[in-house]
Amino acid sequence: MTIFNMKVGQTGTVRDIEGDPKLAKRLKALGCVKGTQVKVKLIAPLGDPILISFRGFDLAIRKNDAKNIYLNV
Repeated sequence: MTIFNMKVGQTGTVRDIEGDPKLAKRLKALGCVKGTQVKVKLIAPLGDPILISFRGFDLAIRKNDAKNIYLNV
């Protein structure tokens, strides 16, 4: 399952980040590494962006990027 497939309020644990290497590097620098718990806080009306919360802060990501963040639910 990816963040893109989650509903508001659902949580999961990061399993892997694929796709754009720059995105993966940026997320890992922010602390979104394997084993980090992530919660979907808000999804914009048209599905883009998606607001996620992890390690005490919120981050808005594009839905194309959310499709590359795989979780264990």
